[in-house]
Amino acid sequence: MRPAVEWLVSMTPKDRQRHESDIALSDAAIDWLVRLKSGQATSDDHAAFAAWRGQSTEHELAAREAEAVWHGVGVAGDRARTLERKERRARVTRRAVLGGGTLAVAGFVVAGSGLIGPRLFAEHVTGVGEQRTVGLADGSSVFLNASSAFSVKFSARERRLSLLEGQATFTVAHDTARPFIVEAGDGQTRAVGTVFDIDIRDGAVVVTVVEGVVAITTDQASDPVVARVDQRVRYLPRGRPSAPESADAYIETAWRRGKLIFNRRPLADVVADIERYRRGRIVLMGDGLRSLEVTGVFDLNDPEAILHTIEDTLPVQMTRLPFVTIVR
Repeated sequence: MRPAVEWLVSMTPKDRQRHESDIALSDAAIDWLVRLKSGQATSDDHAAFAAWRGQSTEHELAAREAEAVWHGVGVAGDRARTLERKERRARVTRRAVLGGGTLAVAGFVVAGSGLIGPRLFAEHVTGVGEQRTVGLADGSSVFLNASSAFSVKFSARERRLSLLEGQATFTVAHDTARPFIVEAGDGQTRAVGTVFDIDIRDGAVVVTVVEGVVAITTDQASDPVVARVDQRVRYLPRGRPSAPESADAYIETAWRRGKLIFNRRPLADVVADIERYRRGRIVLMGDGLRSLEVTGVFDLNDPEAILHTIEDTLPVQMTRLPFVTIVR
């Protein structure tokens, strides 16, 4: 039985119309490539495709994206520049992936397999769907979420850890002589005796305070930002910490109790959380999908149910392939 869930979807009629138009253009571009790569295409077919893609910037971008997936290479630079000008949502179809996206899919699989990346050098690592508590020599403990990794470097003057990937809750033993410092991304979170959670999300780092007080600094800002109970601070690579904002630490750390609780969370964040508990990558094709807001309560023991609910209730389509699920 799928869990009950309420979804808040921020898609206006205009956005929905654009979404449908993008899918139609993407489908048409793939139809052209199927015809041109069939071995039976004529010079007239190639000329007709050139005329089709020349109708508008949107047609041209759809053609480029279809060609990129077909050949297993990216067009990120062109896509980013065009998005800045036109704010167009990109889409890809099942036929594109099946027709020639083998190399692209292989790249997603390798990147998400754990064979490369920070966890290769970490002292403590959890796999997909695995959670565990690591006791430290000073009496502190680290509750490590799934698909996460960290290392420890204690000295006589400080207790320093590095969260290399994923999410963890740190319960710190009181020791005024040795501050407890966790590095994550380009920032550091400093505490003496407290409980706090650090979540590395799609490049951003989010620090949530469960108990006590912490101070957050980054490479770009040496002056600390102080956060207290039920507050969070976020920072981006090469960025400054945000001002503390209100947060429900109970909700933010629901994963410790076997739940995922989303309160108007962007779909991109939801997908990142799901990937920690199921094998295979989930790829969102189009920036418009990333910002859809989601509210729901789910059981971590059934991450596939979350995907089924997304597919049933949101204006998205899913294509399930070995090791990768495409959402468009």
